[in-house]
Amino acid sequence: MTSGARAVIRTWVDPFVAALVATMVVAVVVPVPAPVRHAADVAADVAVVLLFLLYGMRLPTRDVLAGLRNVRLQGGILASTYVLFPVLGVVLATAAEPVIGSDLARGLLYLSLLPSTVQSSVALTSVARGNVAGAICGATVSNVVGMVLTPLLVLAFMGASGTLGLGGLRSVLLQLLLPFVLGQALQPLAGTWVRAHRPLTLAVDRGTILLVVFAAVAAASAGGVWDTVGGGEIAALLGACVLLLGVVLALTWWAGARLGLDLPDRIALLMCGSKKSLATGLPMASVLFPAAAAATIAVPVIVFHQTQLVVCAVIARRLALRPR
Repeated sequence: MTSGARAVIRTWVDPFVAALVATMVVAVVVPVPAPVRHAADVAADVAVVLLFLLYGMRLPTRDVLAGLRNVRLQGGILASTYVLFPVLGVVLATAAEPVIGSDLARGLLYLSLLPSTVQSSVALTSVARGNVAGAICGATVSNVVGMVLTPLLVLAFMGASGTLGLGGLRSVLLQLLLPFVLGQALQPLAGTWVRAHRPLTLAVDRGTILLVVFAAVAAASAGGVWDTVGGGEIAALLGACVLLLGVVLALTWWAGARLGLDLPDRIALLMCGSKKSLATGLPMASVLFPAAAAATIAVPVIVFHQTQLVVCAVIARRLALRPR
């Protein structure tokens, strides 16, 4: 067996990747009672708050300000999220419609218009030893902009109407930004201790991702989402999602080099620029589309969300193994 093959095997049997896949399988196969789903939702929310509190305590304020001033990184994340993704979404949805049907094709286009996810982008950037401060700034700005821009893009490309309102913005502010700001206030007191105990942050990183995945997939399974489409359509949709993600990952990694970004910034661009938010996408779909259409349109969002987590977890793990 070659050294390259052994490296691939070591990557795929990484405990985190294995736990991620197992979590998804359990949430799909095992019926999860409503009280357990509710508890998982609450636990995921608490874990996200704790995660961003720890990030705030760990990151020196000067690094956060540098992340905000990093115009090339922030511009690259926004361009990938709201220019590159929509263009690819239009092309791929049109090409895939004869195979997956018009409803799933609309869902494929819809997911390309969503903002980047925050918690998994930041957590995977941290796992990969990238620029966490830049990722926090970029993913948060993407979500705040997306509260207004995504409904406008949906209206322009898909003809839907409606708005998410202040609920999504309030969630971003209270669940993500407020804990981070509080952590920044505590950073002079607790920052040295948190930075000296990196396994603590890493455990919260990975635990949060697993909780979010379990809660999302369990809710989708309970809602009968998987019953609305056939196995062949799901397989074709999965292939389309893998293709879309692969193209975006390749282009963002290449663009990071062309923009002259250093490796930690390229990792932040790779992780934030390639993600789409399930937490924003599902509630927004219920407002923008009729109930009968929203369920099917949500399927590509769920499939892409799980695909991006598994693929980017493998990439993050490989990047984390580079010499310090």
